[in-house]
Amino acid sequence: MFKREIELSGHIIDSLVLSKTFDIVMDKGGDFEVLDISVGKNKSDISRAKMAVYAENLDKLNEILDELSAIGVSIAEIKEAKLVPSPKDKVLPEGFYSTTHHTTHVLYKGNWLMVHDIEMDCAVVIDEEKEEAYCRPIGSIKKGDMVVVGIDGVKVSRPQKPRGKTNAFEFMNSDVSSEKPLMSTVKDIAAEVKRIKANGGKIAFVGGPAIVHTGSQGVVANLIKEGYIDVLFAGNALATHDIECDILGTSLGINVKTGEIVTNGHSHHMRAINKINKSGSIKNAVEDGTLKSGIMYELVKNDVPFVLAGSIRDDGPLPDVITDTQEAQAAMRKYVQNVDMVFMVATMLHSIAVGNMLPSSVSSVCVDINPSTVTKLADRGSAQVLGVVTDVGAFLPVLYDAIHSDD
Repeated sequence: MFKREIELSGHIIDSLVLSKTFDIVMDKGGDFEVLDISVGKNKSDISRAKMAVYAENLDKLNEILDELSAIGVSIAEIKEAKLVPSPKDKVLPEGFYSTTHHTTHVLYKGNWLMVHDIEMDCAVVIDEEKEEAYCRPIGSIKKGDMVVVGIDGVKVSRPQKPRGKTNAFEFMNSDVSSEKPLMSTVKDIAAEVKRIKANGGKIAFVGGPAIVHTGSQGVVANLIKEGYIDVLFAGNALATHDIECDILGTSLGINVKTGEIVTNGHSHHMRAINKINKSGSIKNAVEDGTLKSGIMYELVKNDVPFVLAGSIRDDGPLPDVITDTQEAQAAMRKYVQNVDMVFMVATMLHSIAVGNMLPSSVSSVCVDINPSTVTKLADRGSAQVLGVVTDVGAFLPVLYDAIHSDD
């Protein structure tokens, strides 16, 4: 049997890390022995455990250790991170360490280096000249990049679940239910928004077209105007229907104010795109008076950056939409590492995409009438996301009022 000793530290019982460790070892066909354990008695105390993990061969042991590393378990025997050069562009060496979105450090020349720009499903590259570590997606790997291989010298720190939780953001979680008390959750979210902005933090907003369909684009526009949104991520649809609403008063051909179907309204979104194409860009449309209100208008008027990532099904698309997915990812990555909170509202694909890029330390809220949107985020590893299952048309005005409340 092959053996390695591991260590666990933190709120390992409340966060279920200890039980998950047992499950992973047994599910992978290994065995374990608890060598030492110390359980914190007070709410502020942390617990520690030291275990021996066994497997029938080295590959199986490394497979177990790799999965344990993803939940924050450390190897007891401290070794330097192993570096192997990339053999060619966009190719990683065999056995490369695949990152989580949790805070990560690597041991290099006796120093624990924090990995910059951390996100899940990437690699760790060491800049040997600067002696700094960076998280890099496979598409950004260059030949000769020094890549961390294996889990030796890698330390992952998960967000801890403290005892005595009183606020939704004291431990972000992905529990999903439409039966949660909405108002208390909204108050917690509003309090987090105000705390972050009071401390000079930044908030990103990821939105889908249902925001416009439900008549809530005015709320989002006001949040932008008042400085609560610092960057917006969306697709062609949100921008198109927001612009359609301003120019023609409809969203998907439905009158936003009356809910009535408008004659030939099915073509309105294409007419809106054509108007913007004539101006040349959304910014030009604001400047030449074509676009006079709405989400995209406020983004331009208040110099708030936005990234519109396209998809294969887009009509048009608008001239500002980035149709190359790699370019869209790169554009989003310029902002996600510098935000303190993210709202993901009524868009499954863009929520999952942004969730995959976020460090787990970022306060995140996903609002959708479809519970599977939040569930899929959790399945992809974004377990820190607070899920709110409700109609966005009801949620956004309540949130806006809560943000402006003195309570």
